[in-house]
Amino acid sequence: MTAKKEKIKGSIPEFKSIEEEAEFWDTHDTTDYEDEFKPVKVRFAKNLTAGLTLRFDHETMAKLKKLAGEKKIPVASLVHLWVRERLAEPEGRSASTKKS
Repeated sequence: MTAKKEKIKGSIPEFKSIEEEAEFWDTHDTTDYEDEFKPVKVRFAKNLTAGLTLRFDHETMAKLKKLAGEKKIPVASLVHLWVRERLAEPEGRSASTKKS
């Protein structure tokens, strides 16, 4: 059995596509290549520590749902994205909030 493993084992080839790599791993055992794997550093998103509840009228909520659906993301994610984008803008950049 060891001879068979040694015969199969080699180095992990370079792949031209994800599909090619998937085919390779469908027919090979990762345990035969453990010595070639390298540890990676994993970072996770920060824990969100505060929540906010917003209430919208039905028309506004319908528009938000439509826009979020077009982007294929939840409504809350869309609103969160917009708030972060707005907060990242330099102060005074948006003329729509200034009163004449």
